[in-house]
Amino acid sequence: MINFFAILIFIVVGILVLVLKKRCLRKLLNKYKLNSVKLKKNRKNNNKFLSNKKSFLYNHEAKKYSLFYKNSQRNKMFSLFQGNTEDKLKALKIAEDLSDKSTLSILRKGLRDMSPEVVKLSALLIRKFK
Repeated sequence: MINFFAILIFIVVGILVLVLKKRCLRKLLNKYKLNSVKLKKNRKNNNKFLSNKKSFLYNHEAKKYSLFYKNSQRNKMFSLFQGNTEDKLKALKIAEDLSDKSTLSILRKGLRDMSPEVVKLSALLIRKFK
């Protein structure tokens, strides 16, 4: 009878060891997978200053601006575009400098403007998005 309980305890302990070892192995594998994914993401994200969704580079040039700078320039551009022709041309120069898709609304407004200079510059800038 004692031999039966000893064998039974031995089997239960063996099963527990296998289960715990399997859990530790899974944790180790998951930890390795997470680290490799983080490394891959870090390799892709070398450019921290460019916004992911709205950035569009004109001549494959990497322009590094902070989001704060971009937002301030965008607000300045929208306020300048409500002025006279010279202000509109300044706003379009800012749009050219920012070179992202958030400037498309200003460029479309520039196409409908009365001044031929503004229309010409807007058409030139909007052509680069095609």
